[in-house]
Amino acid sequence: MSDPENRSNAERLKDLERKIAEAKGPDQSKHHSEEHYSQANLAWRMVIELVAGLGIGFGIGYGLDVLLGTTPWLMVLFIFFGLAAGVNVMMRSAKEIQERQLAEQADKDGEANDGD
Repeated sequence: MSDPENRSNAERLKDLERKIAEAKGPDQSKHHSEEHYSQANLAWRMVIELVAGLGIGFGIGYGLDVLLGTTPWLMVLFIFFGLAAGVNVMMRSAKEIQERQLAEQADKDGEANDGD
């Protein structure tokens, strides 16, 4: 071999991979995929909250209608109550998520300013 440092090919390959990784910087691909899954989980959470409110309202209304013989008035009324409750919970969740994201953004901005 004409390698003046007498290093094996495996050592040279590892050194090259390390240099390439340093040149690329931190890996951003995992962050984007994790963020995508996080957003999907939040969307499903909000959908489930809305459907749960509707379902609980339907159940209470139907149960009262059967007991009191007022079919379908209480069921319709409680479906609307369930819808309102589901939307209220969704709005609180959205506010919580927004506050968390603003806090994370403030942390990132603070870190960026510390590096200057």
